[in-house]
Amino acid sequence: MLAKRTSKNQVTLPKAVVQQVGEADYYDVTAQEGKIILTPVRLQQADAVRTKLDELGLTAADIDEAIAWARRRP
Repeated sequence: MLAKRTSKNQVTLPKAVVQQVGEADYYDVTAQEGKIILTPVRLQQADAVRTKLDELGLTAADIDEAIAWARRRP
């Protein structure tokens, strides 16, 4: 199967290929012996949450404090 690279370096994966390997939103991309290898990566929701918390600079103590605040009765 052929896939064309656009001017923005984007490639559309053929439907038949995606059906064979299963759908994924992310792919690990490596180059090996002149070939581009795409490996589906299925992130767990917890991993996505941890990544977002890291990006925001939130610590476990911050989360504990937020939970304690949310549990307080008015």
